[in-house]
Amino acid sequence: MPLRGKTALIPGASRAIGRAIARKLAEKGVNLILPIFDWPDSIKEMKEEFKQLKVEILILPVDLRDQQQVQEMVTTSRNHFGTLHFLVNNIERGGMPIVHGSYDLTANHEQWDLEVNTTLKAKWLLFHHCLPLMRQSGAGAIVNISSISALTGRGGPAALLFNDAYSAANRAISSFTETWAREAAPTIRVNELMLGLIQHRHGEETKGWAIMTEEQKQQLLAHTLLQRTGTPEEVAAAIFYLLVDATFLTGSIVRMDGGYYLGGEQVPDMPEGILT
Repeated sequence: MPLRGKTALIPGASRAIGRAIARKLAEKGVNLILPIFDWPDSIKEMKEEFKQLKVEILILPVDLRDQQQVQEMVTTSRNHFGTLHFLVNNIERGGMPIVHGSYDLTANHEQWDLEVNTTLKAKWLLFHHCLPLMRQSGAGAIVNISSISALTGRGGPAALLFNDAYSAANRAISSFTETWAREAAPTIRVNELMLGLIQHRHGEETKGWAIMTEEQKQQLLAHTLLQRTGTPEEVAAAIFYLLVDATFLTGSIVRMDGGYYLGGEQVPDMPEGILT
């Protein structure tokens, strides 16, 4: 698919992973629609960086949990670009138990709803209201970004990082991915990238990682087969593959966790057996 002049909607581009994805697509000539909401310092950095990109960029303040605001964003995008080819569903809010503590705390009285509505409802609103515009393009692709918390829950070394509601919401994303692949076919492909510990997202450069002990960090890394965290650039490369190159892939869930989910289990030496 020739990419120059195509259009992608990427939430969360003010933060490291969304920024890396937006940067990679822009380098290939893809125009960007970037919803923004909070993180004012990061938004300022993003705007300064993206001034240098040689593509058209539409930055829109929008609360993606609000149906009316999402509808207005899609209408503005249609009026500006006319169509939409790619949607990267990079929207979530996950409270880390090591940071937030129990849902019972007074400071957390909205935390459960925040995790579910941002991680789950916002993704549905984006898909639901973007799909008609994407169909007009004739061909396109959607990637849902999720977390291996869907598989681990709040258990093992990652129990410090994955909250209950966040984990449950992420498990539901896989249901969305498969349903949406059926709904959007044959012109729009829908896949999911399930992330493990990534720098700036449950890894280094997060508040939760910073306050863990060295022992706790080592337990997480020892549980990961590749014994390191991933980078935003590695995520961006995987997203690009799913959007552009994986032309016969839809309804699939790709786990990108460096082997965390498989870690913790050793493969023993082959036994001698009893046959002669």
